[in-house]
Amino acid sequence: MKKLLLILFVTFSLSQITTAQMAFGVKAGVNYNSNSIGEVSSDVFKGAESKTGYHAGVWVRFKIPAIGLYFRPELVYTNLENEVIYGFSDETTSYTFQKIDIPLLIGKKIFGVGNVYAGPSFQYILNSDFSFNDITDVKSNGFTLGLQLGGGIELGKFGIDVRWERAFSGVESTFIRATGGPVNFDTRVNQIILGLSYKL
Repeated sequence: MKKLLLILFVTFSLSQITTAQMAFGVKAGVNYNSNSIGEVSSDVFKGAESKTGYHAGVWVRFKIPAIGLYFRPELVYTNLENEVIYGFSDETTSYTFQKIDIPLLIGKKIFGVGNVYAGPSFQYILNSDFSFNDITDVKSNGFTLGLQLGGGIELGKFGIDVRWERAFSGVESTFIRATGGPVNFDTRVNQIILGLSYKL
């Protein structure tokens, strides 16, 4: 599935180069993630607190002829972290996970400098882990799908935008306790994203 999405991304991009005006660039910024851990099978975590994460990636933008819109696919690496209290010992641990995001956005320019856009975001969890030694063998199950809405401004080659991302579904995850069996929990990514971009 991961390879298919990347092939479709590259194929569509190459097919548009000769028929539409194109721009591309790099981006980076900060992410505020909320409510990423839920549906724990037992009372394992309490006092969850979201922490600021970060992202970096590349983007391509194509004008869609005749209808005044543009298509903007992106490939973004994201690192997010939550701080939770482990209920069995009341110790604090950090839950960190990294993912690849592929937003496929449809947007429109406003007054020459503004942009608004929306579209699905395909996400693949690369890795996840807790900082507490009693929690080991953390596994997350692959792909999830979300929705991004946002807007921003561009001044010359530089741009700034703010987005809201809502997950359509959670990622099923498990870990092994030192004093018990496996524990199931849900990783659901809902976040506010602040990004800076530069057009190459």
